Amino acid sequence: MEEITSRKNPQVQHLKKLGTDVKYRDACGAFLCDGVKLYEEALRSGAEITLVAVSARDLAVSGAAHVILVPEDVLASISPQKSPQGIVFVCKRREVEPVSDAKCVLILDGIQDPGNVGGLIRTAHAFGADQVILTGDTADLYHPRTVRASMGAVFRQAVCVMDVDGIMNYVNQNDLLLLGAALSEGGRIAGDAMPTRVAFAIGSEGRGLSPELLACCHDTVRIPMEDMESLNANIAGAILLWEVYKGSS
Repeated sequence: MEEITSRKNPQVQHLKKLGTDVKYRDACGAFLCDGVKLYEEALRSGAEITLVAVSARDLAVSGAAHVILVPEDVLASISPQKSPQGIVFVCKRREVEPVSDAKCVLILDGIQDPGNVGGLIRTAHAFGADQVILTGDTADLYHPRTVRASMGAVFRQAVCVMDVDGIMNYVNQNDLLLLGAALSEGGRIAGDAMPTRVAFAIGSEGRGLSPELLACCHDTVRIPMEDMESLNANIAGAILLWEVYKGSS
C-alpha cells in the first residue's frame, strides 16, 4: 500500500478532479465513488476498480488495481461527502449499448438534481426496468451524488443518453407506447391497466417535460392526488414503474 500525505500529489489531484469536473470524467472514462457500502456493491457487480484511497490501514480492500493510504484530512479534501467514510475509489465506465427488445423504459428529461437521478436509477432497477434514458439537461450519470443515490444500481442498470430523435427511434424499434407524465386532465391515469410495452417520460418537478419531448408522446399519464400540484420526480417514477411491475409479477 502506497502512503501519500500531500494534497498536491498527482493521484490525489486525479481523484479530486473526477469528483468535481464532468469534462475530466468524460476524458478519463472513469468516475469517483465513496463509501464502504458502495465499494462492496462495486465489487459484487464486477466493476473495474482502478484506484482506491483509504484513511486507515485496517480497512479491508480487495479487487483494486492500486491502493493508496492518505491522512483523513486528505481524504476529506477528495470526498464529495461532508463526512467521508474512510474510502474513495475510481471505477471505469461501462460501455453499454441500449437494450434491445426493451419492454419497460424510464426516460428522464431535464432532471437536474443528481440525487433524484440516482434515486430514479435505483428505483428503475428495483422494479425491473430494462432501460433508463437520460435526455435534455439531466444531471450527469457519473456525478458523485448520482452514483451515491443509486445505491449501486449504477453498476447494474442499463443507462444511456439520447436526444429526442434517438428516443423516438428507440421507442419505435422496441414497439413501445411513450407516455409522458403530466398534470393536465385527460390521458391515462396511474392505476389503470398499463400496456405491456411502455416507456415513461418524466420531467423536472418545476418545469415538467420539455415541449419537444411532450409533443412526441403517444399519450400522457397522470397520478391522481389530493390538494397538491406535483410530486417529487423520484416518487412519480416509482409509482409508474410499480404499476407496470405489479402487472407483470
